[in-house]
Amino acid sequence: MSGVVIRPLRFTDDVDAMREFLEGLGLPSRIESERGGWVDMLAGRGMVALHDAASSSTGGQAGQTSLSFEAEKIDELVERLEQAGFGDATVFDEAYGRVLSVTGPDGVVIWVDERAEDMYGYKVHDAHPDERVEVTPYLSGADEPAWRRFLSAIGVDATVRFGPGAEFAVRLDLSTTEDDLQNRVQGTRTEHGLELTDPDGQLIVVHG
Repeated sequence: MSGVVIRPLRFTDDVDAMREFLEGLGLPSRIESERGGWVDMLAGRGMVALHDAASSSTGGQAGQTSLSFEAEKIDELVERLEQAGFGDATVFDEAYGRVLSVTGPDGVVIWVDERAEDMYGYKVHDAHPDERVEVTPYLSGADEPAWRRFLSAIGVDATVRFGPGAEFAVRLDLSTTEDDLQNRVQGTRTEHGLELTDPDGQLIVVHG
């Protein structure tokens, strides 16, 4: 991986169940905390992070998905974001590594984790993601032009879908070119794609 990668963050009451669910859709685990409660999962394009809701320091609720990113180097993002009008981009250190925080469109705080080199405290897996699968989050209640400008400024090459909503929310959608997915997982085929209910009781749409 290189550059900036989109990585929706799901808070969940059952990390293991969500992990098994996403592995069944073609996202293997890349990194997990040895203490449990955190897993990074890879798609052919994009990532998904799972975080135990009970241990969230930001008040993340089970079933809630936040939009976040991972980058090779985060310092160079600060100037790009400032030039695009996102002036509060700040880099700081967390226990698990370096992080960039910035207020995006709709007043949403976005986190960009710098790709860690020190894996102390983590298990690293030899992940081989399904190249047919892409993480394609769905943003409802979002200012689409502003978000597209933000995504361009941050330099991420990802498919993001937009739709109506009373307030800003992120849905954890995927896209695949696999023909046999509907025969492998239980879901409902609609005009939007294959609709699934994940272990958190949330809707996930897999677009074909």
